[in-house]
Amino acid sequence: MKLIYIYHSGFILQGTDFVAVIDYYKAGNPENEKFISELLMHYPGRLYVFVSHAHPDHFNPVILQWGRQRPDLRYIFSEDIQLPADSLPEHRVFMKKLETWQDEILRVKAFGSTDIGISFLIEGEEKRIFHAGDLNNWHWAEESTAEESRESEDHFLQELDCLAGEAEQVDLALFPVDPRLGKDYMRGACQFIDRIHPRWFAPMHFWEKYGKANALRKYAEERGCRFVAWTHSGQYVEF
Repeated sequence: MKLIYIYHSGFILQGTDFVAVIDYYKAGNPENEKFISELLMHYPGRLYVFVSHAHPDHFNPVILQWGRQRPDLRYIFSEDIQLPADSLPEHRVFMKKLETWQDEILRVKAFGSTDIGISFLIEGEEKRIFHAGDLNNWHWAEESTAEESRESEDHFLQELDCLAGEAEQVDLALFPVDPRLGKDYMRGACQFIDRIHPRWFAPMHFWEKYGKANALRKYAEERGCRFVAWTHSGQYVEF
């Protein structure tokens, strides 16, 4: 299976018989835009689009136009996504925490977030991929009171417990490493690795701060987790 980094928290997951575009915000470069266009026009397998929540850095309404080119495209939305009646795709599902949806290719379970929307556990071709959406320890320690930071962390750890209780093994985790959080910006990602023990970890939600995101590599690898060090949009890894 192949994972292609688009931009920010956006990815393309490519299996043998399917392609899934997750949290598309923008293409990142012309090559990605061309690749997505060719997928929509020519890919013979099943196509999916996932949207974890309505924040504009995770949901670009342009994805609704893709369904006009590919009427068979299947959309998996968080229930917080509000769409006009005349924009509703034919093949769509709106999910909330702990709901499950599946077809003959993928099984998807929704987990919680510490912001709006959901996170996704996607199972297919004997792999489990977790996309966190906006699930993170958003402690904002340099801007919040100690009590506010503690409440944020408690909420996050509860969501991790829920995921750990359901997911025996995560093959690949896509998780925020957001430098805007300040000096402890990797705290949530470290806690995630320690609690979930994914086989592979790919950072996201770091905008263009590649060096900051990749600073987590040493921590991950010391705990037996293979780390994907992104350097540019369009980069891919096979796992």
